Amino acid sequence: MTTYTPQTIDTSQIKLTSDLEELVERLAHNNHDHWAQKRIDEGWRYGSKRDDAGKEHPDLVPYEQLPESEKDYDRKTVVEALKAIIALGYEVRKAR
Repeated sequence: MTTYTPQTIDTSQIKLTSDLEELVERLAHNNHDHWAQKRIDEGWRYGSKRDDAGKEHPDLVPYEQLPESEKDYDRKTVVEALKAIIALGYEVRKAR
């Protein structure tokens, strides 16, 4: 078996503009809601501890109720996606 070496898009030189910060938070919220909806559709429900066999997860709560560490996970995912889009030559801007 060969060793997998991820080949990520170099986003090290990309800085998001301040107007994208609001977008990051809205997309992080949306990312969580998509994740939660998928879990609910698969039969998962809220539980105080993660239980894969019982399909219970403590993060099946509204985004606002997530611990900051979980919100940061969603934010980082969004930030890296936006940076990759920009690194590939696309523009992200709000329609006026």
